[in-house]
Formats: sequence, structure tokens, C-alpha cells
Amino acid sequence: MFNEQPTLELLFEQLGLEVDEMDQFIQSHQLPKDVQLEHAPFWNDSQRSFLKNRCAEDDEWAIIVDTLNQLLHEKSI
Repeated sequence: MFNEQPTLELLFEQLGLEVDEMDQFIQSHQLPKDVQLEHAPFWNDSQRSFLKNRCAEDDEWAIIVDTLNQLLHEKSI
């Protein structure tokens, strides 16, 4: 399915988000600590499914999804 080594930039592309707005997205979409990444209100069904499936597969993408999760929760720590 994916031939490239997963990166945060590629994850943003897979989610249909602008890579050049990554920092702004992360800062403006901070989540409370009790909200799991895939339950964030700003994802559409396709994005939510992608994130959930990548974590369930526990593949290389899971590491990158976890990184995004940490970045979106950094203000709740």
C-alpha cells in the first residue's frame, strides 16, 4: 500500500492535510488529555478510520500516528 518510510509529513498527506501548515495545525488542534486521537472532533470519517486502522495494524505507521497523538496532546501534559 505504502512504499515510502512513514513520516509525519506523509501522514499529513494521507490525512489530506497541508504539510506546510503542519505546525499551525498542531498548535490550533490541541486535545484535552482525556480525548483519544481518533475521537478528536476535527477528523472526518475517513481520517478517523485511517488513524484507527494504522494503530490497530501496529505497523510503522503506528509510530507516526503516536507521534501525532503526542504532539496534539502536548499542552495537556
